[in-house]
Parts: sequence; structure tokens; C-alpha cells
Amino acid sequence: MNKASSVSSNAVSNWLLLGVWMLVVQVLLGGVTRLSGSGLSITEWDVVTGTLPPLNDQTWLQEFQKYKLTPQYKLLNFDFTIRDFKFIFFWEWIHRLWARLMGLVFAVGFVYFLLKQAFNKSMVKSLLILFLLGGLQGAVGWIMVASGLTGDAVYVKPTRLALHFILAMGLLCYTFWFALTLKVKKQQIATHNRTRAITWVLLVLVLVQLLFGALMAGHKAATAAPTWPTIGGQWIPDTLFKDKPLLLNFIENKITIHFFHRNIAYLIAVVMIAWYVVSARVKGSVLFQATRFIPLTLVLLQIVLGIISVLAANLIVPNRWGLFETIAQVHQLGGLCMILSLTAVLFLVRKEPS
Repeated sequence: MNKASSVSSNAVSNWLLLGVWMLVVQVLLGGVTRLSGSGLSITEWDVVTGTLPPLNDQTWLQEFQKYKLTPQYKLLNFDFTIRDFKFIFFWEWIHRLWARLMGLVFAVGFVYFLLKQAFNKSMVKSLLILFLLGGLQGAVGWIMVASGLTGDAVYVKPTRLALHFILAMGLLCYTFWFALTLKVKKQQIATHNRTRAITWVLLVLVLVQLLFGALMAGHKAATAAPTWPTIGGQWIPDTLFKDKPLLLNFIENKITIHFFHRNIAYLIAVVMIAWYVVSARVKGSVLFQATRFIPLTLVLLQIVLGIISVLAANLIVPNRWGLFETIAQVHQLGGLCMILSLTAVLFLVRKEPS
């Protein structure tokens, strides 16, 4: 790689890392939107005109009247004042505005680097996939919101929330991997089959754990068993598989979701400790050895945060931000860092040549 192409690759990778940061912020804004009950406050998706919030009292009242037609208002927030509505509207508007801003940053960056001829053919293909994933995420986001605007729904459907979140994780990891391909030098990459194999196991477990975490959030399942170390005084709850068919418990039964979210965390901790021991044998990458403590540290921190958030669930006050909401947000950030750290490990530790 010549000096000019090296500079171009570094600039493109920095642009992608900016996108990674913006995606993390967007996911966190989504978490605030969910925890504050704001997700259904804007009942329409106006890509252009929706960029600006209401600018006068009359427009605010019009938006409030639209919200009053939703099941959430009729069944849950019927005592809302215009001030209460402005609060939840703000968070959903910020969430959508940040999504538009991300699209603008990616689009402008793409055109700029295209004109500068900074892309090679493989980059263009990867970028097209990235844009498709971003568009899919936006579409699923609106489908998710629409699921809470009809019938007797007072929140978005938990399964669609989980799908929206997992797709966001896919987009986040893809963007990060793409940036690493341009940022990390070949001499920083090592080979070790066992470490890579265990990393794959951890990545799958973390993805499943994040899926259960999203279902926990969607069902507000923390309040179903705000106790630790047992679940409502039981190690294996009697109602674990009460629903029929059996698979329904994994997406609808709060206790089942709660049980697996907890115990997968313990399993991840055990596997991570084994990974940490095995990964000490990886040679040839100073970068990996200097950062391999991060995944283990994050897992232990996540368990502590998870326990605190469960115990704080008793303190939840509807439409009020408190200890539970704060810890839950930090817990979500830890999950994002966890999956990014494992993505980095997969990039830095490759399969040994046969």
C-alpha cells in the first residue's frame, strides 16, 4: 500500500469509527426512549417535515391530539398534560433526529470519499451492504413503532423491539469490522485456533443474551422478579414453562425470559474466564495482549450492573427517571461495549494456517 492509499484508508476508517460512535449513541437514545415510555409519542414518520419539532402552541396541540388517539394515551397516559407530552415527544424526536443525522454523515462522507477516489472496489461493496443494513434498520424501527399504535397496545411489541435491537447490533458490528480492516495493520494480527473458537462461542452467547435483554426491556420483566440471587425465592421458578406451546415461554413469559437472561450471564462469565486463561497463549500481537483484559472486565461489570438493576426495579415510578433507569442505561452501554470487544478479538485473532 502506497502512502496516498494509506492516508485514504485511514481517513475512511476514521469516518467509519465516527459512524460506530454515532450508532452507539443512537442505541442509547433508543434505550432512553424506551425507559421513558416515549417511543409512541410521534404517530407519523415524516422523513423531511418531521425533522423540526412543533414550533408553536397550535402545532403542539395538533401533535398532542394525534397522540390522544393512540391506545397508549387512552389506556395508560390518559392523565397526561401537554407538558408531559412534550417530555416524551422530545426523546422520540431526538432519537429520530439522530438517525437522520447518521444518514447524513454516512451519505456526505460517501460522496466526499467517492469524489476523492478513496474507495477501492471491495470498499464500495462493503459500503453498499452497510447502507442496506441501515435502511433495513430504519424500516424495522417504523414497523416496531406502528405495532404500538393499534389495538390495545400501550407499548411496542417486545419481539419487534428485540428484532430492532439485534439488527442494530449487526449494523454496529459490521461497521466496526469494516473500520478495523482499514485501521489495523497486518503485524497486529495473531493466530490461535482455541482462542478464536471460544471467542465465537462467546459471541453467540452474548448475542443470545442481548436478545433476552431486549425482551426483558420490552416486557419490563425486571419488575416480575426484583430479587437476587433467587427469582422470587426460587432457583427454578414453578412458572418457568407454564405457557403452551413451549417456545412461547421464551418470548412471552416474563419469568422464563428473566431466568435465562440471568443464567446465560453466569455461563458467559464462566466461558470468559476460560477464554482469558487460554488467550494468554496468543503470541505475535502486542495490541491483543494489551487489550485482552477488556472482555473479562466488561462481563464482570455487566453482572454487577444486572444485579443492581434487578434490585432497583422496585423503585420504578412510572414516567419518572430514577436509579433503575440510570443503571439500566449503563447496563445497555456495557452490552454494546461487550459485543464490540468480542468483534475486535475475532478480528485480531485469526485461524492458524493449515
